[in-house]
This record gives sequence, structure tokens and C-alpha cells, in this order.
Amino acid sequence: MESSIYDTFKKAYVKTASAMNMTRVTSLAPFELCFSSKGIDNVPVIDLVLQGELVKWRIYGRNSMVRLRSDVICLGFVDGGLNPDYPIVIGGYQLADVILQFDLNTSMVGFSSCQLLKHSSCSHFKSGFMPAESV
Repeated sequence: MESSIYDTFKKAYVKTASAMNMTRVTSLAPFELCFSSKGIDNVPVIDLVLQGELVKWRIYGRNSMVRLRSDVICLGFVDGGLNPDYPIVIGGYQLADVILQFDLNTSMVGFSSCQLLKHSSCSHFKSGFMPAESV
């Protein structure tokens, strides 16, 4: 995330994590926000608001927290600096087991919550669409 976006995001996350009694620990590169995983049942849910309040992508702990040691989890978002090519880049960790649907005709994108919450995974996904083979 671009620095100003990351700073705002970080402040909101720390406030919510503190309210949930999460204990901050020393940062582990490249992550800035790390917490003790002892006694943690839940972490703050992140809502990425895409179009007003109408469209939200809810990111749960499985896609937001990275376990770096048995007793340390870190928020899997980093400060991308002042002038990145893009203000926000969603990485593979956030996208793991999330189904994306691109509607090229309407220039829309759709997304699911993490499939693991539904006791499934993307490896079990079956699409009714099969592209034609090129000749």
C-alpha cells in the first residue's frame, strides 16, 4: 500500500486489535505489525470497500495474517512507499482460496470470501465454463 494509505489502515487495525486485547510484539521484516498468537481466537476482519458502502470484500484472518513463528503472527500488508506504481496491490496471500470472476463485457469484477470458511478450497472449484481449444 502507498504510505499514506498504509498509515491510515495501520492505525485503524491497531485500534481494533487493541480492543480485542491482541498483544503487539517486535516487528519481523518485511512486516511492521506483529502480534503474539498466544490466546488469540480471532483477529480483526478487514473490509476493503470498493464502491461506496455497497461493495465490500471481507478479508478474514486466514488471508490477512502471516504466521512467522509458532508464537508470532503478522499483518500481511506492507508499506509500499511514497510513489509506488499502484497505490494498492493485493497479493497472492490475500487472494489465496478466493474466487475471482471477471466480466469483461461490463468491466466488473466479482469475488468470494475465502473458500476455507465454507470448508472448501479453490482446488475443489469446478467451473461450468470451458474455453474453446485454439486450432
